[in-house]
Amino acid sequence: MPLNGSTSAGEISAIADTAVASNRVLTIPNVLSFLRLVGVPFFFALILLQHDLAAIVLLAVASLTDLLDGQIARRLNQVSKLGEVLDPAADRFYIFATVLGLAIRGIIPWWLVVVLVCRDLTMAALLPSLRARGFTSLPVNFIGKAATFCLLYALPLILLGAGPWVISPAARIIGWAFGIWGAFLYWWAGLIYVRQARQLVKTFPVTKSRTN
Repeated sequence: MPLNGSTSAGEISAIADTAVASNRVLTIPNVLSFLRLVGVPFFFALILLQHDLAAIVLLAVASLTDLLDGQIARRLNQVSKLGEVLDPAADRFYIFATVLGLAIRGIIPWWLVVVLVCRDLTMAALLPSLRARGFTSLPVNFIGKAATFCLLYALPLILLGAGPWVISPAARIIGWAFGIWGAFLYWWAGLIYVRQARQLVKTFPVTKSRTN
């Protein structure tokens, strides 16, 4: 998806579809996303207490539910506005909990925390304008998915790399490779979201709700 030029009509239409998602709350994908969110403080505590293997197992389970909830939502027609918020929010909280915990332990530099947090703050700044036009969020694009994939793989590998195990040196190298690419893609996706948000602001008037 290019960064230059205007957003295409097809792209605008795809984004607009997010505004007519179901208002259902109690769905299987939403329950899975909620359980992932509940696991965040436990995951953060495990990192701080240096129970690294347990933290990695919990993150692996959370990643599995992340994969399942999207597939279930599409196959069972359970895509909802709440799910569109909960699912990416859970990813962001796990990423933030991991980078914060690793920075506190001195495993990663604080500048990486700042880079990732500033990107999320930029996204948060877009929400008031989007919600004023009936949108709860922007649809996740391929680059955004790739960024999240890289970061969710990078951070546990970096954590493994800090350990005394035989695989630690290799895990550290691979983890940082994923991490650098993940941070780059994270901001690239963010710039795309900013462009999409600007186009939506120009295209749709301010309203409490909007339907096709």
